[in-house]
Amino acid sequence: MPLTFICERGPARSMFHSYTVSFCQNCFGYPLSIFFIVVNEFCERFSYYGMRALLILYFSRFIGWDDNLSTAIYHTFVALCYMTPILGALIADSWLGKFKTIVSLSIVYTIGQAVTAVSSITDLTDFNHDGTPDNLSVHVALSMIGLALIALGTGGIKPCVSAFGGDQFEEGQEKQRNRFFSIFYLAINAGSLLSTIITPILRVQQCGIHSKQACYPLAFGVPAALMAVSLIVFILGSGMYKKFQPQGNVMAKVVKCIGFALKNRFRHRSKAFPKREHWLDWAREKYDERLISQIKMVTRVMFLYLPLPMFWALFDQQGSRWTLQATTMSGKIGLIEIQPDQMQTVNAILIVIMVPIMDAVVYPLIAKCGFSFTSLKKMTVGMFLASMAFVLAAVVQVEIDKTLPVFPKQNEVQVKVLNIGNGNMTISFSGTEVICPQMTQTNESMTFDGDKLININISSPGSPVTPVIYNFEQGHRHTLLVWAPNYYQVVKDGLNQKPEKGENGIRFVNSFNESLNITMGEKAYVNVTSHNASEYQFFSSGVKHVKINSTQQTPKDCVNDFQSPSLEFGSAFTYVIGKQDTGCPKLHMFEDIPPNTVNMALQIPQYFLLTCGEVVFSITGLEFSYSQAPSNMKSVLQAGWLLTVAVGNIIVLIIAGAGQISQQWAEYILFAALLLAVCVIFAIMARFYTYINPAEIEAQFDNEDEKKNLEKMHIHSTTAPVSQTQM
Repeated sequence: MPLTFICERGPARSMFHSYTVSFCQNCFGYPLSIFFIVVNEFCERFSYYGMRALLILYFSRFIGWDDNLSTAIYHTFVALCYMTPILGALIADSWLGKFKTIVSLSIVYTIGQAVTAVSSITDLTDFNHDGTPDNLSVHVALSMIGLALIALGTGGIKPCVSAFGGDQFEEGQEKQRNRFFSIFYLAINAGSLLSTIITPILRVQQCGIHSKQACYPLAFGVPAALMAVSLIVFILGSGMYKKFQPQGNVMAKVVKCIGFALKNRFRHRSKAFPKREHWLDWAREKYDERLISQIKMVTRVMFLYLPLPMFWALFDQQGSRWTLQATTMSGKIGLIEIQPDQMQTVNAILIVIMVPIMDAVVYPLIAKCGFSFTSLKKMTVGMFLASMAFVLAAVVQVEIDKTLPVFPKQNEVQVKVLNIGNGNMTISFSGTEVICPQMTQTNESMTFDGDKLININISSPGSPVTPVIYNFEQGHRHTLLVWAPNYYQVVKDGLNQKPEKGENGIRFVNSFNESLNITMGEKAYVNVTSHNASEYQFFSSGVKHVKINSTQQTPKDCVNDFQSPSLEFGSAFTYVIGKQDTGCPKLHMFEDIPPNTVNMALQIPQYFLLTCGEVVFSITGLEFSYSQAPSNMKSVLQAGWLLTVAVGNIIVLIIAGAGQISQQWAEYILFAALLLAVCVIFAIMARFYTYINPAEIEAQFDNEDEKKNLEKMHIHSTTAPVSQTQM
C-alpha cells in the first residue's frame, strides 16, 4: 500500500488546490491533523481515568473486597494496561499500521467500557429488590471481562497515538513536534481532570430501578460514551492523516538480530577471534548495517529504562493507597465536601497549571542561567521529587494514626455504659464508681485485662446492687445497656477499627417495650427488639432520612420521620430511640467513634511534589523516547516506555501484596527509599549516555544506498552495448 498523504506535497495543480493544500497542511504552524489526534486523546483519557478513578471504591464497596485484594486487582489491571502496548506496537508496525490499529482497538476499548458499566448495575441480579446483588459472581465476571477488554484497547493504542501524532510533522518541525508532546500531555491531563471530578460526583448520586444506591452504572457509563466520541473524532480526521505503510514485523527482526548476535558472540568467545566494537556487531554476518545500527539506538535507550519502573510504582499509588488514605481523612474543605476518589483531581489540576509554567518559565530560566538541563537530568529530578512526595505521605499517615481511637488488644476487653432509662445509675467497675445520668453514656470505654475477672455492679438510690453476669469476649468493645437497677443488656459492638472507606457506622438502640423497624437512607433495620441494639450499618457522608415504624399503635400526631445530622467521614454513632411523655419516639445520638479530623487538604503538598516530578519525568520521557528512536521503531520504543509502567505496578503488587508491613507510613518510607536509591543509579547511567540524532544516522545510510545504486546503474550502462554486440 503506498503512503497516504492527503495533504500532498509538491507543486499545486491549481490556485484552489494550492490554497487547500496549504490550509490542510498547516494551522498556526502545525499540521491540522494533529488537532483531531489531540481531541481524540482528550476523550480517550477522560474515559480511562474517569473509569479508573472509580475502580478502587467499586472493588471495595460494590463487590466487597478488602483493601489489600482491591489494591492487588487494581494494580494488576493497571499493569495489564501497560503490558499490552507491546501487542499494539507489533500490530501497528507489522500488520495494520498505526491508523487501523488505533481504530480497531478503540472499538474493543469501547465495548469493554460498556461491559464494565453493565457489570455495575445492581438490578441485573437483584431479584429480591433489596438493593444488593443476589449473584455477585456475575458482576465480578462481567467486570473482569470488561477490564480485560479495556486493558487490551487502551494499552494497544498507547504506543500508536503519540507516535502517530509525531508522524504528522515534517523534517525541520522539531520545535513544533516537541510542543505537540506538551499539548498532547496537556490533553491527557485535561481529560483526567474533568473525569476525576465528574465521575465521583455521578457515583454518589442515587439511582436504580427497584432500589436506590450509589450510581456506578452512570459513573461508568459516561466514560463509555466518551470513548465512543473519541473513536468517532479520530475517524473524522482520517482524510488528513499521513498513514505510513507497515514496515514488517520490526519487533521480530529486532529479537532475531539480538539473538543471532548473542549466539554468534558465544560461538566466537575464544581469544583467537578479534573483539568487535559493539556486541551487536556480531550480527553483521547475517544482518545489514542499517538494522544493526537502529537496534543499537533502541538497546541504548532500553538500557536506560531499567530503573524507571520504580517511579511508576510510586506514581500509580495515587489511585490506590493514596485514595485509601483519603478515606481515613475529613473531606470538608471550607464549604466544599470532597470525596476520597476526587483527590486525584489535584494531580490533573496541577498538571494543567505546571506544564505551561515549566515550558514558558522554568526551563527558559534555567537555560538563561547557563545550566544544561538535558532530558535525562530532568527525569532524574522527577524521580527525586516523587520520592519526597512519599516522605510527605508518610508524615500525613503518622498524623492520621495519632487521631485513631484506642481499640482493645487481643487480651483486653473494653466496656462503656449507656443509660437508656429514666433515672440515674451508678456503675461500679472493680471498685471504681461511675455515675451515669439518664439518657447518657460514659465518656470513654473502660479497658480491662481480659484474663482477669471483671466485677461490674449496677445500683441506684433506694435499690439493691445488681451484679452484671456476662462472658466478655477478649479483643472486643462492649456496651452495657442499663434502664433500671436490675435490668441490663450487654451488647458486643462489632467495631474493632474505624469504619472502612470513610463510611459512617450507625446502629439503633430501642428503649421501647415493643420491637421497632427502622429505615435509614436506603437501608433497613428489621425487628430491633425491646431494650436491645441493632448491628451497625454503614453510610456515606451527608444527611440521612430516618423513619421509625412501630409494631404497636402510636399516637396519631407523632412524628416518626427524622433527619440525621450531617455525617462526616469515618465515624460511628448509636441512635437511641427514646419515648417522650406523649408516647412519641425521640432520637438521642451518642458518638462511639469520632469522625476523621485530619483534613484531605494535607494531601495537597504530596500531590504537588508528585505532579512536579511527573511533569519533568513523564513528558520528558515521551519526548526522549521519540527523539532517540529510529523512524521504523518509534512504536516499539514507545511500547518499551509504557512497559516500565507495567513493571512498576507489578512492584507494588509484590511489596504491598505481600502484606508484611503492618504500618502504612512504614510502607510509604520503604517506597521513598527505594526510589531514592534508584534515582542515584539512574543519574550515574545518564551521565554516560550520548545523545544522537537518528535521522542523521539514517540519512547517512540513505546516501550510501544511493551511491551504491548509482554505481550499479553506471556499471549496467557501460556493459549494455557490449552485450548487444555479443548478441
